[in-house]
Amino acid sequence: MTITIVGAGLGGLALARVLHVHGIDAVVYERESSRGARGQGGMLDLHSGTGQRALREAGLIDRFHAIARGEGQDLRLLEPDGTLLLREDTPDDAPLERPEVDRADLRDLLLDSLPEHAVRWGHMFESAGHGLLHFADGSSAPYDLLVGADGAESRVRALLTDARPAHTGHNVVELGIPDIDRTHPDLAEMVGRGNYWVLGDGRSLSAQRNGDGRVRVYLGFHHTAEDWPATAGIPFGDPAAARVRLIDLFSDWDPRFTALIAACDDTVLPRSISALPVGMTWTSRPDVTLLGDAAHLMPPVGQGANMALLDGALLGLALAAHPDDLPAAVKEYEREMFARTSAAARQSAHVQEILAAPDAGRRMLAFFRPG
Repeated sequence: MTITIVGAGLGGLALARVLHVHGIDAVVYERESSRGARGQGGMLDLHSGTGQRALREAGLIDRFHAIARGEGQDLRLLEPDGTLLLREDTPDDAPLERPEVDRADLRDLLLDSLPEHAVRWGHMFESAGHGLLHFADGSSAPYDLLVGADGAESRVRALLTDARPAHTGHNVVELGIPDIDRTHPDLAEMVGRGNYWVLGDGRSLSAQRNGDGRVRVYLGFHHTAEDWPATAGIPFGDPAAARVRLIDLFSDWDPRFTALIAACDDTVLPRSISALPVGMTWTSRPDVTLLGDAAHLMPPVGQGANMALLDGALLGLALAAHPDDLPAAVKEYEREMFARTSAAARQSAHVQEILAAPDAGRRMLAFFRPG
């Protein structure tokens, strides 16, 4: 069988790797020109029962542990007035339940585990039908099974459903402080080794340690429209002026938090947060399926990458178990995936509701420490 994967993200690569482990060839087509064509984002926390399970099935768990940061499990949760609600410091010998890993490092780990010919770069998917993929450059490729692993704006998705992502009412601005331990040791001490969250009154500030010494800072604005980046009066084309405006939007918060914004460099990137309908399904087809954000885009609260990795691994296992029966393999995978990811999407939507609440900090504390 010819298995063709569109999209060289984590889920698509996990699928290709598990198939490779079981002696099944697959080809991944990626629109980017090379693995280094663009940045891959910040840190991910890989959960033991989902993302790490996928890496175990892929035979990569030991290599993952070699690049994972156990201290990335540290957490500090505060309110806008500076009140510390929760501090969790991870002991050096603590189990790696949710260690952090740089997304780019994890992607490189998966890429390096595949034969060089497995990923075809510079292929933008345009359409498919009658067993042929068609690309923007006019080329084509055959398939028996087409797997859409092409992310939030998936083009493959349209072969199965008319569903499209909808804005969640949440907009984020990403900033960052490079080499924070050297350039701003006081802020480095404040943020700590892992994740730093300040929640309240429909706004949020999170700071996240990266493996390269950079701290990524995310400013969240809830109850905002999809066009908020264009209407909020933030001059994104002028980073210095944009920081001034963002500081003004948080001027009623503790000065330590605005100092964090002031220390950021010229990376000022707005992002609108969208999601697919919770519980979305489609009528199964033997020749097309989806995984990751293409199948179940969720708010970015820690579930998406883990689900994508496990999607890829479990689809690979189903195909290995039914090498002569694609319809059975696809149905088995989709049945489990729909149930698992619907539950994850409901939890992600619930966390999103907490983040948007006026008393988000207290509600998040109760979420972390129920009862």
